[in-house]
Amino acid sequence: MREAKIDRNTAETKISLSINLDGSGQSSINTGIGFFDHMLTLFAKHGSFDLNVTVDGDLHVDGHHTIEDTGIVLGDAIRQALGDKVGIHRYGHCYVPMDETLTRTVIDLSNRPYLDLRAPENVPDAPNMVFSLTEEFLRAIANNLRCNLHCEVLYGRDGHHVAESIFKSLARALRFACTADPLMQGQLPSTKDKL
Repeated sequence: MREAKIDRNTAETKISLSINLDGSGQSSINTGIGFFDHMLTLFAKHGSFDLNVTVDGDLHVDGHHTIEDTGIVLGDAIRQALGDKVGIHRYGHCYVPMDETLTRTVIDLSNRPYLDLRAPENVPDAPNMVFSLTEEFLRAIANNLRCNLHCEVLYGRDGHHVAESIFKSLARALRFACTADPLMQGQLPSTKDKL
């Protein structure tokens, strides 16, 4: 099983996280931010990842440290669980509609961190989660998973729907990228022989 468990404690957050990339979408999430819990729960379900996350963050300041640090730990845990990446697809993409919203996410597990997030101007905040923190979460994932991550909200108006379509499309793109490619058995999907 491709699994990882990380405990990370700073002056701003205390995080305990475990993930099984070959799970069934089961999750137990408690970050102290209800909407973020909802996003991580559907991330686990749509990625078919078993995910447990507990965060004690400085929410008396705001949600920034909790959300960004969770992305840091989640990205690092996925990278650890992937191991040497032999035999995986490496690339994944997914379009996800959510009512009036449509999002496309494309990922490359390349060991080269890069985020490009494109969204309509002035996306409203979702309940108890500022929309700009979605970008902080994605950047933390990209930097710590060390992946190329391109996410574009092609259109959308409702902040809840926009965030949800981003998290779902990320999960499904990542699920495919992590899975075994029958044509790459025993091979690393790179001409460099290293990812």
